[in-house]
Amino acid sequence: MLAVLGFVATLTLITGLIHCYLWWRLVRDTTRPGRWRRAGTLLAVGLAVLVPVTMVSTRSAGMSWLAWPGYVWLAVMFYLLVVLLVLEPPMLVARLIGRARSRQPSRVGTVPVTVPAETSAPPPAELPGGRPADDSVPDPGRRLLLARGAAIFAGLTATGVTGYGIRTALGPPRLDRVQVPIARLPRAMDGLRIATVSDIHIGPLTGPAHTARIVELINSLDADLVAVVGDLVDGTVTELGGTAAPLADLRARYGSFFVTGNHEYYSGVEEWVAEVDRLGLRVLVNERREIVTPGGVLDLAGVNDPTAETARPAGQAAAGSGPLAGPDYDRALGDRDPDRPVVLLAHQPVQAHEAARYGVDLQLSGHTHGGQIAPFNLAVRLVQPVVSGLATVDGTQVYVTNGAGFWGPPVRVGAPPQVSLVELRSE
Repeated sequence: MLAVLGFVATLTLITGLIHCYLWWRLVRDTTRPGRWRRAGTLLAVGLAVLVPVTMVSTRSAGMSWLAWPGYVWLAVMFYLLVVLLVLEPPMLVARLIGRARSRQPSRVGTVPVTVPAETSAPPPAELPGGRPADDSVPDPGRRLLLARGAAIFAGLTATGVTGYGIRTALGPPRLDRVQVPIARLPRAMDGLRIATVSDIHIGPLTGPAHTARIVELINSLDADLVAVVGDLVDGTVTELGGTAAPLADLRARYGSFFVTGNHEYYSGVEEWVAEVDRLGLRVLVNERREIVTPGGVLDLAGVNDPTAETARPAGQAAAGSGPLAGPDYDRALGDRDPDRPVVLLAHQPVQAHEAARYGVDLQLSGHTHGGQIAPFNLAVRLVQPVVSGLATVDGTQVYVTNGAGFWGPPVRVGAPPQVSLVELRSE
């Protein structure tokens, strides 16, 4: 709970600063003092408050009706910020050019006029508002036109990109097929297929149809194993148990498996581990299972998400293999037969640094959403070694799937929802 409150407080501060900038560019720069500026200011304040209220209420109070306007505005806000920041340099150049031109006296059609000494010069003309019509002062009408043009362009771009992102996020997951060579995989096990999905994020904006569509796609692959690598839910079992129910229909030749993600620890992890187990998925809580096939044996291991270390109630012991224990790689991977291939399920790609110390052949992860909303993927690279797809980290191969759902805004730009079929190949 403290982690959630800290996140909401940080988000409130950041979005507040963003709304101040948006108000400056979209309200103050585009309106003259008066009722329209006052209306725009009130709207900006209301939207700034809407974001943290949505984050809190849709989780604690169950006010799901707020989720759509709140989260959609969050996406529009983000793209307004991006577009306006991109426009800042050309806007600055345009302002400087306009200021330079205004300082140059007009020489076209000028005729020298002699004014008698005893005749006093006429007073300078004034602009509306009492400002002198001095050529050295930039034209306020020109500045207003420039600001309004930028605001219209930013608004149309942000809403257009957000609309495209909503359509993508709410559409069916795309299938990504990837072949991964495993040196220790017996030739008789060549072609073992693992249907991998993460970040389904069952929550206030999804229903059972969302879960059922993902299950249907996975079942159509006729995979040997199913791996659900965390962030299944955004809410309690009481709120979302019915929405998760279609998971009971998952089918795989050697079983379906699950490891916790960070969002399980915000949603009642112990209840969800019990519920997922009841639905027929085998929860790997810092442990491994032998996958015995006619062609050989594969070690399938799973570790808890690192969030467990901060989500555990004060005073509760960290030892043990329960879901509130932190990731225990030694428990999951120690004392294993080194001749066997091993696949590790771990929610966050960054966990590969530790997994590599145990000679893991392949780690399957999610968490990043592929960035979900470009160009946010550039920020993800600062904290995770892999954002999407197959890569190698410290000698261990890591495959990161985009996730089949979304978190926060129902928007995906540059990272479509995804279910992955990982095929293991012997070398």
